[in-house]
Amino acid sequence: MGKSKVYYTSFKTSGHENLLQKLRRLMITAGMKEIDFADKYAAIKIHFGEYGNLAFLRPNYAKVMADLVKECGGKPFLTDCNTLYVGSRKNALDHIETAYLNGFTPYATGCHVLIGDGLKGTDETLVPIDGEYVKEARIGSAIMDADVFLTLTHFKGHEMAGFGGALKNIGMGCGSRAGKMEMHNDGKPFVKDVDGCIGCGSCQRICAHNAPIIENSKAHIDHERCVGCGRCLAVCPKDVIQPSSSSSVKSLNCKMAEYSLAVCQGRQHFHVSLICDVSPNCDCHSENDIPIIPDVGMFASFDPVALDVACADAVNRMPVIDGSVLSDNLKQDVHHGEGHDHFYMTHPDTEWKSCIEHAVKIGLGSDQYELVDIG
Repeated sequence: MGKSKVYYTSFKTSGHENLLQKLRRLMITAGMKEIDFADKYAAIKIHFGEYGNLAFLRPNYAKVMADLVKECGGKPFLTDCNTLYVGSRKNALDHIETAYLNGFTPYATGCHVLIGDGLKGTDETLVPIDGEYVKEARIGSAIMDADVFLTLTHFKGHEMAGFGGALKNIGMGCGSRAGKMEMHNDGKPFVKDVDGCIGCGSCQRICAHNAPIIENSKAHIDHERCVGCGRCLAVCPKDVIQPSSSSSVKSLNCKMAEYSLAVCQGRQHFHVSLICDVSPNCDCHSENDIPIIPDVGMFASFDPVALDVACADAVNRMPVIDGSVLSDNLKQDVHHGEGHDHFYMTHPDTEWKSCIEHAVKIGLGSDQYELVDIG
C-alpha cells in the first residue's frame, strides 16, 4: 500500500477565518464532500467525555461535521458505546445525560445522540472478520446500521494504548460492552466485591450459559461455563462483577486494530483528529491532567492508520510542557535522549506501534503518508 494523504491545518486563526471555519475547510479539502451522503445515515463517532473531565472536544466541532453531512443530504447522529468500567457512561441513560451535560445536545450540535450498543451495552452486531485475534467483532448495532462512518477524535495520551487516536476511537469505542471486554481481557469476569453482592439474580437471568451461581445470597462465576461475553457486567446493579485484566498490551492493540477493520470495512468512512489539550490519559477519566505538549492542529484523512501515524509524529515533534507528567518522567529518566517517544515516556508500559503495525498487516490502511498543509 502506498502513501495516504493526510491533510493538516494549525490552530492559528485570522480575522477572516475562525477555528470552526478552518475545520470545515479542512474536511472539504480532504474530500469529505466526495462521499455519497444522499439520504444516508451517517454515524459520527465521538467521545463525549466522562463527567468531570474537561479535555474532551467541544461540541462546536461536532456541529461543523454534522452540518456538512446535512449539507450533503445525509442524516448524521453522534454516537459512542457504553463503557466497560463503572462511571457516568455505563448505560445509555447515564451516557446520554453525560453527553448533554458536556454540551452535546441536539440544539448545540444539530443532530441527535444515539448510544451505539443500546440501553445496557448489549445491543451488538457480530461482524465476521476472521482475524488473528478476533473471529467475530462485537460492534454496537446502531453504528453498524449506519451507511457512512465518520470519526471526530480528540488525540491524547492513553494509559494502555499509548495514545487515543482514530483507531482507539473506532476499535475500542465502537465495541459493545462484550466487545470491549474481549479486547481488554483474555480472561473472564469475576465477582470482585462479594460482600457488596445482594444476590438479586440479574447476572443469572442474562447469562445464556448458566455461569453465575448464587449461594447463600452471594454470586460467583463458574469459569468452566463462562464464555466471557461480559453481559453480566452490564446488568449488575451494584457493579460488583468486574473483568479480569489479563490481556497483554500488544494483544489489546492488535484486537483494537481488528475491531477497527470490522467497523470500517465495506462502507464509506472518513476521519478527523484534533491535537489539542493533549492530556496524558483518556477522556474516560473523570478528571484531566495538564497537557503534555502544546496544541498542534487539526488533521483529516480517509485512512485512519495514516492519520494516527501523522498525529503521533506531530506530537513527538512538539516541546514538552513543564510540570506535566511527561516532563516529570523525562526528568527522572537518565536514559532519555533525542529519540525518545512522548507516548512511551508518558506511559512506559505501552507499545502503541503494535496497533499501527497490525492495522497495516490486515489491510486497514498505510503507515506511510503525505502531509498536505492547507494553511
